[in-house]
Amino acid sequence: MKKTSIFILFIVLAACKTAKNTNHSTVTNPLTQIKKDVSFLADDKLEGRATGTDGEKKAANYIAKRFKEIGLLPKGTKGYFQDFTFTPKAHPHAKVVYTDTKTDKSITGRNVLGFIDNNAKKTIVIGAHYDHLGWGIEGSLYKGKEKMVHNGADDNASGVAVLLQIVKMLQHTNSNNNYLFMCFSGEEMGLLGSNYFVKNATISTKNINYMINMDMVGRLKKDSTLAIYGVGTNPDFKQIIEASNHNFHLVEKLSGVGPSDHTSFYLSDIPVLHFFTGQHEDYHKPSDDANKLNYSGMLTITRYIYDIITNLNDNGVLAFTKTKNETSKGRNFKVTLGIVPDYLFEGKGMRIDGVSEGKPAQKAGIKKDDIIIQIGDIKVAGMRDYMKVLNAFNKGDKTTVIVKRKDKKVTMNLQF
Repeated sequence: MKKTSIFILFIVLAACKTAKNTNHSTVTNPLTQIKKDVSFLADDKLEGRATGTDGEKKAANYIAKRFKEIGLLPKGTKGYFQDFTFTPKAHPHAKVVYTDTKTDKSITGRNVLGFIDNNAKKTIVIGAHYDHLGWGIEGSLYKGKEKMVHNGADDNASGVAVLLQIVKMLQHTNSNNNYLFMCFSGEEMGLLGSNYFVKNATISTKNINYMINMDMVGRLKKDSTLAIYGVGTNPDFKQIIEASNHNFHLVEKLSGVGPSDHTSFYLSDIPVLHFFTGQHEDYHKPSDDANKLNYSGMLTITRYIYDIITNLNDNGVLAFTKTKNETSKGRNFKVTLGIVPDYLFEGKGMRIDGVSEGKPAQKAGIKKDDIIIQIGDIKVAGMRDYMKVLNAFNKGDKTTVIVKRKDKKVTMNLQF
């Protein structure tokens, strides 16, 4: 009887221990966990995660908690955190000034850093920004009168959720490199968090083998088009990303420069790859919500990035190659059309993903999915030609625009 009682007690204690572990563990189903991470970060309670706000801090605390649960080592200057204080830019081309102390005019942002130490000589940085536009700071495309939270589910709760899944997949594999996982703040204000890290790195930047960035990876379309930037920054990248691909129609961009955090690393002579599922009409608007994401697509992207890392695991130290800048040298154009281009479109012309209310394009009658092929005398074969247009006209100028709408050419009057 005594032995039976001891045996029953052992079973009860074991069951309690199992229940306790279950209560404190993270969700094991990857698709469920991706949805959970996005839902938290893109919730109204975080008020859009603008840099320096309480919502940003709540998001940072959540990410740090997830890092700790998964088993990452802290690699910031204060545990998992790396704070940076800066004076906001007076105008778009002003230089950001980082400061050691906070003043009435300064803002403090917070990067979140976790580390897998494989005792390797080189480290791979895997990053995604987690800040967004709050209630609609500069950069918002929302034209409504009512103040609204910009939740940024695709931009960029999606990238953070994918990053967290990659953490779990790399814990006990591909040990020829260490891994530094970074969630940046200040991206929407000018790549500030990544820029600060590169200048104040918690590991030697000389030991960074390459950097992977995920920004807006939540809207994979039916044609499975996935853009990868930075393909030209290392001689092996093109072959590896194509050999690893079994699911996507890839749009490969050679340049290591673009409007996201990988640029900060490229400018420090580090090979980079940036993943992106494309623009959409909810970009930088309050309507970029969690219920609009393609979660199964995000999981497929997660596995693809893991396969790329796996196939690069035995490649040793990766060489850095400078690339031609495929982006515009500046954004200070004379005029604006008020459209969201489809950056993944590969045909002739420039396809429209969204049209802003009250802007020249909308007034002219341009619609979503139209393909602009000519403005005035300038034929538009792609983004480069479109940018020439924005510098060729002045505000108030009148001209015509020709678009391809399904199988027809439509000519409309346009005034900038």
